Amino acid sequence: MTYYGGKEMAASFRTVRNNTIQIAEEIEEKDYGFQASPTSRTVAQTLVHIDNTTSFPLMVHRDQKMSTMQGFNFMAVLGPMTAEEQKPHTKAEIVTKLKKSRDEFGDWLETVPESLLAESVTQGDGTVKTRFQMILGQKEHEMHHRGQLMLMERMLGAVPHLTRQMMERIAQMQAASK
Repeated sequence: MTYYGGKEMAASFRTVRNNTIQIAEEIEEKDYGFQASPTSRTVAQTLVHIDNTTSFPLMVHRDQKMSTMQGFNFMAVLGPMTAEEQKPHTKAEIVTKLKKSRDEFGDWLETVPESLLAESVTQGDGTVKTRFQMILGQKEHEMHHRGQLMLMERMLGAVPHLTRQMMERIAQMQAASK
């Protein structure tokens, strides 16, 4: 028995994605072309990248139930994803895409049995990971890019919503202690 199964993964992923969506909604569309450095993704490209990332674990763990990544042609999957990031997208299109992939991935995660999460998948370098580890990596990947988006928000002069919420909690605790 585990304490963190498919339903918990789904809830946790949805929390992460909802925070990403809130950032996407709060950044003004005029700033979607903002780029923190010449070699980094723009706000829009980062959001499209985040949206695209759920397709990989769905392919590997839901659709094909792959047991090995050895010999897998990553560029056949990543190439089209990267090309999609380069295309122009409106803010509304991106937010819609993020919600759709949140729902598809979250709905699937809710149905994943512990037995599937416990299965092993051989990585390209020969190491072995469980599907649980690999799927959890999806959420970690999104949080990594969400951190980049929060830094871009600050560079654009905004305070990210999670920081605002923390500041409000601190202010309430300070007021209550007086």
